[in-house]
Formats: sequence, structure tokens, C-alpha cells
Amino acid sequence: MRRLVGQNVKRYRLAGEMTQEQLAEKAGFAQQYISDLERGLRNPTAVTLFELSQALGCTPADLVSPIA
Repeated sequence: MRRLVGQNVKRYRLAGEMTQEQLAEKAGFAQQYISDLERGLRNPTAVTLFELSQALGCTPADLVSPIA
């Protein structure tokens, strides 16, 4: 699940043409956290998924859904 969330965060971030630094600033996290998350090293909470989805312009469900 961590790996899936990381892949989805990266996919939405790149689709929005954002750097990790830009996403981190917009979502209120450290850039290192975004990096670790994208590499599947972090286990995000529901609140974290909500904050990230707001910054990425998607839903929290989008971040935990398998890539079609």
C-alpha cells in the first residue's frame, strides 16, 4: 500500500508539473517527507492523504487506488 500511494502521489505531482519542493510547500510537509513517501518508505495517515490530495487536486481515494 505504501508503494501504491507513493506511485500515485508522484504520478499526480508530475501531471501537475510540480516539483517535490512545490508539493511539500503546498501541502505543508517537508520535501524529504514527499521524497520518502514517493519511494514507499512512509506510511501516510488519513489526514496526510487528505492534505496531499488537496494539494494535488485529486481525492484521497485516488491516492490509494490501483493505477488503471
